[in-house]
This record gives sequence, C-alpha cells and structure tokens, in this order.
Amino acid sequence: MSPVSAGQLSAIVLAAGEGTRMRSQRPKPLHRLCGRAMVLHVLDALAELDVERVVVVVGHRAEWVGRTLIDDAPKRLSVELVTQDEQRGTGDATAVGLTGLLDETGVGDDQEGDVVVLPGDTPLVRPATIAALVRHHREHQAGATLLTAEVANADGYGRIVRGKDGSVVRVVEERDATFEERQITEVNTSIYCFRRSVLAPSLRRVRPVNEQGEYYLTDVVEVLSGAGYKVEALAVADPMEAAGVNDRAQLAVAEAELRDRINERWMRRGVTMWDPERTYVDAEVRLSADVTLLPGVILRGACTVGEGAEIGPESTLLDTQVGERAEVCHSVCIGAVVGAGARVGPFSTLGPGARVGSGESVPPFTSLGAELHGLDPGIRAGARPGARR
Repeated sequence: MSPVSAGQLSAIVLAAGEGTRMRSQRPKPLHRLCGRAMVLHVLDALAELDVERVVVVVGHRAEWVGRTLIDDAPKRLSVELVTQDEQRGTGDATAVGLTGLLDETGVGDDQEGDVVVLPGDTPLVRPATIAALVRHHREHQAGATLLTAEVANADGYGRIVRGKDGSVVRVVEERDATFEERQITEVNTSIYCFRRSVLAPSLRRVRPVNEQGEYYLTDVVEVLSGAGYKVEALAVADPMEAAGVNDRAQLAVAEAELRDRINERWMRRGVTMWDPERTYVDAEVRLSADVTLLPGVILRGACTVGEGAEIGPESTLLDTQVGERAEVCHSVCIGAVVGAGARVGPFSTLGPGARVGSGESVPPFTSLGAELHGLDPGIRAGARPGARR
C-alpha cells in the first residue's frame, strides 16, 4: 500500500460481541475457519499493510479471546487489547478502542493519522481491499470513508443514504429505516477509514436515539456530514469480501469461500490437486512445489509437506510433517513425522510421536502412536527399511 499522506495508519477491530446466533459457548470471534479463529483472519489481512498499531476490543469471554490473540496473532503486528465491559453498540466499542491508541499521557500518538475500523467477523476481507479503502480516503481528504457494496438482497444491512450531490449523508440501519430507505441496494459493510482527529469528537456527539438504545458507529457519518466534512464511499468489487458471519450457516459459506482461495493459491504455487472441490487445506498448512494432493485429502493444523510428496486419496493429516517424495495413501496421521521418500499405508494410522524414517515403509493396516515411545524408530513405526509397496 502506498499511502497518500504521511500520517500513521492504525486499526481498531471490534470483537466484543457474544454472537448469540452462533448458539455456542465459544465466543463468535473464535469460531474457526480453515483451522484458524475468525478474528485472526482479519488480523492476517491487516498484517499485510503498513499498520502501526492494532487495537482489538474484546468483551464477551474476554480472557479466552485475549489468550488466543496473544498466542496466535501475526507476530509482525503490534496488538493492544482493550475491554468493553458492557456491550452498548459499535459506537461505544469504537470509543473504547480509541483509548488503546492513547500514549501514557493520555494523548494520541498521531492525531493527524487515520484509523481503520472493522468487525472481527469479516474474515474474507482482502488486504488489497483495505489498502484501496485507505488510499481512496486519503486521496479525497475525507473525514470518513465507508466500504460499501451493491447487493441484490439488502435484507439485514444498513443502507447508504446519499445527498443530492451524491455524497454520503448518513447510514440507516434496516430496523430504523423507512420503507423508501429499505429499497436502497447500496449497503454498509461496517468497514471504515476515519481521520483520527475527528473520530473521537464525533463519537461524543452520538446519542442512542435508536430503538435498541445503542450507540451506532454509523451515526458518526451523519455527524461528520452535518459538520461539513467530506464523507466518501468505496464500493467493494466482490461483496463476499465484506460478508459478516453471524450464524453457523454463514460460517459454512465463509469456510467454503476461504477454502477455494487457499486451494487456488497453492495450485498457482505449483501444487497439483486432482479434485479441488474434495481437497481441504487449512490456513496454516505449508506445501512445497510439486506436491500432489489426491481426492479426499484433508490437511489440518500445522502440516508441512515436502517437495514432490503425494498425499491421498482419502487421507487425513493433522499437525504432521511429510518429507520430500514421501507417499501417504488412505491413511490418518496425527502429530507424526514421515521422512523423505517414505511410504505410509494404505489404511494405516500414525498417532502422536510416530516417526517413519527416510525411505522406510509402513505396511497396510498398521497402527502406531505415542504409546510406543521408547522403542527403536523402525519398530515404533512398524516400518520395513527400504521396503516398497
């Protein structure tokens, strides 16, 4: 991203909600997509940009969410956690998030910079889209810029209301919209870029006059427009990027989209997939060139597969290392290590701690795992040195 101004770029990620429609004890931001918590996909996108600081607003089960972020957030990001003790809407959550951008004296580190605000339940947003939003915001010297989308069915979304000159004057939530406003097909994606110096004063002017008694971040748009600040909008080319995840059905849709992206990326990097529709690769898996994945392969967790290896068909690997030119056929491997040129299966099971040496073969229908620790590696794997199927 090439910023137009010299001001710093910060980000606030809103991840305090309970997500009651998920019907789960797990906080909504921690539901997994391709093996990685939903909110971490948002942070992964921010990590691709020149973002100085990221504040994540937590609330429901804050300790659990915070622990996950500390353990798994991209290391290149400077992430600060702040807690919204009472969920009183996105406007209040953003105000809480701004406190995380203050220095020790209570003053913002760069009031002339910009801040991106986005929900923790938009795991499909691409880094390039956020970069384009910031670039548009700075090129037009706007007080706020909204990422919008044109959709055929706008049910459930806030509508973008424009003035006679085409400028954005306000956003109206569907439950507060009139019949005419509900016919608008340009919707708010809840992803914004604000000028830092005007965001906090605008939030202080927001009042909970809606039916729910919540402080809406969208009300800042009308405040800024009424005060004479330019409010811009940038339409996202693919509305799927900004799709929020509020229930299990939407989670499944997002999972399918993300898996398609992952598979396409690996194929363009030299991985062969006989049937991408039946190949499942988690976000943290690492594949080398000339790997072949046959139909029915599931790679979960922190798997690594070396150059020229072949996995499948119908094989599941979890947190397993596979060496160069190795083969795993119709087998399950969990926390195992398969050496270069080794052969596993068919119909074998490798449990945690199992190691197959380079060039060794695991016979069909072999089961081995952690309970066999302490034995010779070849015996522990039930392997035949130099044997081949």
